[in-house]
Amino acid sequence: MATVLESLAVLPRPSATAAAVFSPRRSYPKLPQYAGLKARPRPIASTRLTASPAAAARVVNRTARVGVVCEAQDTAVEVASITDANWQSLVLESEFPVLVEFWAPWCGPCRMIHPIIDELAKQYAGKLKCYKLNTDESPSTATRYGIRSIPTVMIFRDGEKKDTVIGAVPKSTLTSSIEKFV
Repeated sequence: MATVLESLAVLPRPSATAAAVFSPRRSYPKLPQYAGLKARPRPIASTRLTASPAAAARVVNRTARVGVVCEAQDTAVEVASITDANWQSLVLESEFPVLVEFWAPWCGPCRMIHPIIDELAKQYAGKLKCYKLNTDESPSTATRYGIRSIPTVMIFRDGEKKDTVIGAVPKSTLTSSIEKFV
């Protein structure tokens, strides 16, 4: 399932002055039909000084804009990190199947598999939770599950380990493992 986000820009009226465009009391357009979107002023592209206030208003009108920002765009792309402290609540008590990548920052193959895990998180959104556990920062969980080689990807369902894939493998290998449990 793919989600398409549309881009839209809200421009100030041509007659607006610099003070009206960036006034803290100004109310920006509300977007009730779009959850997670918020209007936010963008900074002026250039701060040229001009001879007259009318010329300054023309510069502001040409360069100042109010942008619409999706507040969820970063979280939709990145897979969240977990630790020993939140392992129980996020993985073992999850109502969804959970994919966990055990990794370390110094591991080259881990960096190769990160984009694949990010793609899988988007592909299975709403069906599967995906997390990354840094084995250097959370060694007790890695030891508890016998992690001897990284990257290791484990799939949990109903609090139990169901499948393990070791090494930097192609997306198709991880997809076939995931399909058994979603």
